[in-house]
Amino acid sequence: MENLIIVVNKEKGYTSRDVVNKLSKILNIKKIGHTGTLDPLATGVLVCVTNKYTKLVNDITSLDKEYIAEIKLGIMTDTLDITGNIIKEESIPKLSEEEIKGSLNKFIGNYEMEVPKYSAVSIKGKRLYEYARENIEVVLPKREVFIKEIELLSYHEDIIKFRVVVSKGTYIRSLIKDICSNLNVLGCMNNLIRTKQGNFKIEDSYTIDEIAKNNYQTLNIEDVLDVDEVELSNVLYKKVINGNKLNLNYDKYILFKKDKKNIALYFFQNNTGKLKILF
Repeated sequence: MENLIIVVNKEKGYTSRDVVNKLSKILNIKKIGHTGTLDPLATGVLVCVTNKYTKLVNDITSLDKEYIAEIKLGIMTDTLDITGNIIKEESIPKLSEEEIKGSLNKFIGNYEMEVPKYSAVSIKGKRLYEYARENIEVVLPKREVFIKEIELLSYHEDIIKFRVVVSKGTYIRSLIKDICSNLNVLGCMNNLIRTKQGNFKIEDSYTIDEIAKNNYQTLNIEDVLDVDEVELSNVLYKKVINGNKLNLNYDKYILFKKDKKNIALYFFQNNTGKLKILF
């Protein structure tokens, strides 16, 4: 049973679930998870994990993400991106780069973002996109997100291109809606590329076609998490393979090895002060 970490370069038109399903067939592995949904319009870094490494999904999903995003000015759509139905239009506004930079900078730090109605967030057991498709109005929830970095890359005619580093849970479509509102213009997301997630970079990712042709490399757990590596003694080895909690003084993660092979990953429990096995 292979435990793999693969950085996929998701192509446009696929859902994140599509990618997982394709990988499952290519690798002949049933247990696969992804670590951060990308809309069909979006491309770029989608970290996928298999078997025991699926227990790392929450940890990897929580990592900061970097995007290159485009805003198309002059239209507003129901999905907040270019694939949606146009609900409002206006002539293309004339903006200065200084105005745009000033608006972008206002979003650095913590801010409360409204979740888009076309999203998988659940309200009373039902997904928001289901309400939207049935034209049922609901109060959209808000969440606090953190914008770590944001910078204007280019502005030409009706397209604004910017780079942004954000926390988990940030919807770039919603961020763009708020940027346009701040600029007092209409606009929607035109394109989106996830270029980085934690230490995972788009330069180190592979398309589904490349993976199908066996032209790819996987990552080790040491490449993913900041871990302490410890070679197991015979006594400690028995405790670890039995899944015992260990009272040791380590930071969050410790990777136990035996004869240079990965045996188990433990994480520190703040409530007990002990290390508990992750896999």
